[in-house]
Amino acid sequence: MRAPRYVAALAAAGLLAGCGAASSPNAPLKMAFVYATSTQNPFQEMAYGAKAAAGDAGNVDLALSAPSGVDGPQEVALFQSAIRNSKDGVALETLTPDLFVRPLNQAADLGVPVVAVDTVPPAGTKVELYIGNSNTELGKALGEEFVKQVPENATGDVVLGNAIPGLTLLQQRLDGMKSVIQAKRPGLKVLGPFDSGSEPTSNFTKWNDLVKANPNAIAYLGVGAQDAVSLALIQKNTGRRFLAGSCDPDAAALQAVKDGYVFALASPEHWLKGYVALRLLIDHKRGKPMPKGWWNTGSLVVNAANIDQVMARQKDEDSRKAAFKAETEKQLADPNAHLRPLGEAN
Repeated sequence: MRAPRYVAALAAAGLLAGCGAASSPNAPLKMAFVYATSTQNPFQEMAYGAKAAAGDAGNVDLALSAPSGVDGPQEVALFQSAIRNSKDGVALETLTPDLFVRPLNQAADLGVPVVAVDTVPPAGTKVELYIGNSNTELGKALGEEFVKQVPENATGDVVLGNAIPGLTLLQQRLDGMKSVIQAKRPGLKVLGPFDSGSEPTSNFTKWNDLVKANPNAIAYLGVGAQDAVSLALIQKNTGRRFLAGSCDPDAAALQAVKDGYVFALASPEHWLKGYVALRLLIDHKRGKPMPKGWWNTGSLVVNAANIDQVMARQKDEDSRKAAFKAETEKQLADPNAHLRPLGEAN
C-alpha cells in the first residue's frame, strides 16, 4: 500500500515547527496512522478506513506508515516519527504492544492524542481509548459456523492454527471458537493451536505441514488473515477436501468462500476501526470531547449467503466507503451505544 502524498511534506513541516514556525488556524490537521505491516489485508483495511475518514472530514493531512513486514522495532521508530510530525493525533495499530509502553508515554508527554486500534493499549500507558471488535465473540461466531457443518454426534480431529502465538487478540479468538466446539460437538477432539505463521509464505508452509501431520482431521481452523488462503490452496493442490475456516476478508480468502473451499470467514471489520479511530481524533481536535474506554466496532460472518455482497463491498476503496457509510454514521452519532470500560475489552 502506498502512503499518501503528504508524508514528505509532514517531515518538512516537522522541521519548520522545530524552528519555531507558527501554524495557521486554517492549516490542515497533521495526523498519522501507524500500523503493523503493509503486506497483509487486516492492516490494509484499517489504513483504507483511516484514509476515508480523513477525506470525509476534510482539511486533514494524514500520514500512513507501516513496515513491509511485521517488525516491532521498526514500527516503534515510525511511531516516534509520527508523534513528532503529526502532533494533532496518531492512531496506532501494533502486533507488538509491549514495545510501545515508553513510546506511548512519550506521546503523552508531548501532548499528542493517541488512539489504540485493534490491539488493547499496553498497561503502564495513558492511552484511554481503544477501537476494536470483540475477538472472543468473533471466535465464537466462527465456531458457530463450524458446528453447522458437522452432525451433533460427529467424531474426529479438529486442528487449530495460531498465526501469532502469544498475541492476546488471536488467543481470544481461539478460546471463543474452542468453547463453542467443545460445548456443542463434544465428540470432536481439538488439537493445538499450532503456530501457523503470519506472513503468506510461512503460513502456507506451516499449514501444509500441519495437514500432512494430521491427515485424518475433519477440519483445519485458523484465526489469522492468511489461514483461509493457505488452506484453500492446499485443497486445490492436493485434491483433498476438508472443512476450513478463518478470519479476515482477504480477497483470496473471499474467493475461497465463493468457490466452496472455505465454509466461513469471521471478519473483524477492520475498515471500521481505522475510520472510527481517525474520525474521533479529528473531531476531538475540532472541539469534541474524546471518548474513553473500549469502542466495539463489531464484526461480520462471511459465508455462502452473503459472499457476493461482501465481495462487491471489497472491490475497491470507493465501494468500501459506500458500503460502510450508514454504519459509520450510526456509530459516530451514538458513541455510548458502542463504549464499554477499557478493562472489559475481549
